[in-house]
Amino acid sequence: MPTHKLGSTVGSSPINGSVIIAVDPGTTRSAMVFLQGQTIVASALESNEWVRNLLEREHNSGDMLVVEEFESFGMPIGREVMQSIFWSGRFVEAWGGDWVLIPRRAVKLHHCKSARANDATIRQALLDRYGPGRTAAIGTKAHPGPLYGIKRDLWSALALGLTYYDNDGRRQQQRIADFWPVVRGEKTS
Repeated sequence: MPTHKLGSTVGSSPINGSVIIAVDPGTTRSAMVFLQGQTIVASALESNEWVRNLLEREHNSGDMLVVEEFESFGMPIGREVMQSIFWSGRFVEAWGGDWVLIPRRAVKLHHCKSARANDATIRQALLDRYGPGRTAAIGTKAHPGPLYGIKRDLWSALALGLTYYDNDGRRQQQRIADFWPVVRGEKTS
């Protein structure tokens, strides 16, 4: 049943109620997964400009934008990382509603209980969560499972959104509330 393809129907909203929009930003393309609870209602792997335009157009109160936060580990970063960071900011700006940044390390710890987890172990944790196993989780074209259509960077966006969902977002929202006045120069202590 679920194909998760995001099309022009989002504006006429087959999606009702509060939605988590998880974005894994990239240099030129980004992955988006729309969740209602743990249910994937849509997904897209599109150009950054397309994602930005969609976020600007589709903001609904009660929805939460969740974007992967980039972390510095003391090593130099390249142009591609800088471009992805730039797009993260553009997405949040275009959204104009509630948003939160979640670092990749938090996603690893949440799904795999280890900061050493990689994409493959996170993907396996998601398959186990929706399965058990690949066949039940993904399914086939004739009998799609709940993760049918999830591929490439969509796995990262899904893991990001579920991390927010499972933690109810309270800690992340408090972190933003504590941090934001400092960024704006309103809090000095």
